[in-house]
Amino acid sequence: MSPASGHWEDLLPRLLSALALAGFALLVTWLGGLAFNCFTTLIASVMVWELARMLHAGAAALWLAVGAGVSLLLAAELPGGAALPLMLVPAIAGLRFVESQKLGFLAFVMAILAASYGVMVLRAEAGFLWMIWFAFVVVATDVGGYFAGRLIGGPKIWPKLSPKKTWSGTAAGWIAAALVSVPFAIWSGGGWFLVATGAALALASQMGDLWESALKRRAGVKDASAIIPGHGGLLDRFDSMMGASLLLLVAGWVIDVPPLAGV
Repeated sequence: MSPASGHWEDLLPRLLSALALAGFALLVTWLGGLAFNCFTTLIASVMVWELARMLHAGAAALWLAVGAGVSLLLAAELPGGAALPLMLVPAIAGLRFVESQKLGFLAFVMAILAASYGVMVLRAEAGFLWMIWFAFVVVATDVGGYFAGRLIGGPKIWPKLSPKKTWSGTAAGWIAAALVSVPFAIWSGGGWFLVATGAALALASQMGDLWESALKRRAGVKDASAIIPGHGGLLDRFDSMMGASLLLLVAGWVIDVPPLAGV
């Protein structure tokens, strides 16, 4: 195999698995309601399972995942003030089972559940099209960074955490997220504010990716699992969306994001 072909050897499995997952995700997002909440809960539960398994929780990893899913479904029916404390329960319960990075486990489980809750709130309150905008921003960040990093290359951001990520890929992710936000900005009247929000969410998604990379490196694993061909585990695939959703959830308490008044 030539160096050039090896450079892109993961592209086809990444593309096929991403298309399959995106197609099903689009369907449940369009359906909304219980279907969307159950799908989001399943994703979050598997992510918690992968995390607990990665940190050597043993057989308890499955039960921690189930507990996380139950708490998230219950939280979806409660106001935010009661929902977020409820999601502390599985995070704290898991501390007695994981053998390493206990604080990292606590923080990451809370991040997974809070981000999943934020996505549920966005779908329920803002609707299908704003969920599409959010997904486009995260996907554009990932795709823009992937291709720019390989075609342009250049200095690495943080080689000890993520040896493949470059500054060129990072900047391309910001630009791509801003560009896909332009049609939604015109449609909603959100203007430059929404475009800038897209770029900010791109940065947050990249921070989520780096955080997960740091956790894996400390755990001594390459991928969270091997569930998705070419991508590793759900934690590897949705870490970016987790970072973006957390920023959107926090920002939504302070300002009108997305700008629903203009729709």
